[in-house]
Amino acid sequence: MSVAEREPLLSVSGLSKHFRMSRTEVLKAVDDVSFDVREGETVGLVGESGCGKSTTGRCIVRLHEPTAGAVRFAGEDVYAPAGSRSADRERKRRLCKGMQMVFQNPYSSLNPRMTVKDIVGEGFALVGRLGQKERDERIVELLRTVGLGAEHMSRFPHEFSGGQRQRIGIARALSVDPRFIVCDEPISALDVSIQAQVINMLKRLQAERGLTYLFVAHDLSVVKYISDRVIVMYLGTVVEQAGASELYRSPLHPYTRALFSAIPEADPRVARGRARIPLKGEIPSPVNPRDECRFADRCPIAEPVCRSRRPPLRDMGDGHRVACHLA
Repeated sequence: MSVAEREPLLSVSGLSKHFRMSRTEVLKAVDDVSFDVREGETVGLVGESGCGKSTTGRCIVRLHEPTAGAVRFAGEDVYAPAGSRSADRERKRRLCKGMQMVFQNPYSSLNPRMTVKDIVGEGFALVGRLGQKERDERIVELLRTVGLGAEHMSRFPHEFSGGQRQRIGIARALSVDPRFIVCDEPISALDVSIQAQVINMLKRLQAERGLTYLFVAHDLSVVKYISDRVIVMYLGTVVEQAGASELYRSPLHPYTRALFSAIPEADPRVARGRARIPLKGEIPSPVNPRDECRFADRCPIAEPVCRSRRPPLRDMGDGHRVACHLA
């Protein structure tokens, strides 16, 4: 069975996360976002800084409590009332084993007072009781999986480079054998020479362990390389989603076109023949946004209908969906 024919492992429906700034002001970081992630695939989530990508990922793994909407993982409602405190604790434990997150900044996501052995082994409390010998053997195995070794177990995070710290973070996420990992810009804080190594390692781990990724990033070239499908966000909303090859070949939303036109091109002949689409104006505030297309103020083809109501996410065929009145 191909990835496209599999049932969704993760389903996000109408997800919203609003932060109240004052009695009259509400910042809508994520506003009515819906998408599915099938088992074994990588879905890229892209957009400008501040568009709500990371907040979406954090809501999925319960680091943020959503304002509205539903998240279902492996058929289970992540935020459904548990009935009792013990039942909720057991469900959190079960979900932590199934869903993990690799954070953007390896300098701040690792406890500086813990050794690598303690950081990677922390998740074993969710798996069950392990003897000291078995625990150490599994930690060494995980470190070797991500390109480190047993000699690193007794060291602290400050003794490693940025790329090595991110490998430790990945090993920590793998310690509970998850099925799904949110990769929150896992290479943006790394040197360019290290980024390719980490990306290739993530692809290798996916093939070996059957992992499913939500890959949050703003590097469009990396997203094209690693993703099966791509979701484009703008100011808290999804404006377009499609298969990676289809979206990069034929983007329909004006924002997606402008975003893709900014991808650097190594061949100067191709670069000279490609038109750039500059966006004018400032990004609107996500505080108390008007009920209209969020991109209307910067869109080069906007018409009055764009400011009359918010466009729905319409299916254009073959799973290509776009939120634009003019598409």
